Amino acid sequence: MKAVIQVVKDAELTVYDKLISKIGQGIVVFFCVEKGDEEEKLQYFSKKIANLRIFSDENGKTNLSVQDVKGEILLVSQFTLAGDCEHGNRPYFINAEAPERANRMYEELGKMIRETYDIPVKMGAFGEEMIIKQTNDGPFTILLEK
Repeated sequence: MKAVIQVVKDAELTVYDKLISKIGQGIVVFFCVEKGDEEEKLQYFSKKIANLRIFSDENGKTNLSVQDVKGEILLVSQFTLAGDCEHGNRPYFINAEAPERANRMYEELGKMIRETYDIPVKMGAFGEEMIIKQTNDGPFTILLEK
């Protein structure tokens, strides 16, 4: 399981020129389920995503979480994070979880963050080609793997 987390001032996601999700200050999370990932890992990811201190406090120290700043989350399924680029120049996606299970775990992660931490979570469109416009803040990007 992997997640790339980016601090943003705002972000919006469209599919076929239709606005699907929009957030203000918060984080964009690109999330990937790999073959063999256990559902128990979702608790780890939801806790980390909600509590990572990646926002600056009044002294400029990264000391605040998305909860602390009353931010929002845009959660985007991103199977390409499972890409293996070791051999050749074309990524190999054999490590990505099957779409049905990956979608179920993606939806569960969004629900878990919403219900456990009371953070607004907007979702992408699983399996669709998406256009994402975001204003990165920092930039500040974290890679979570477990």
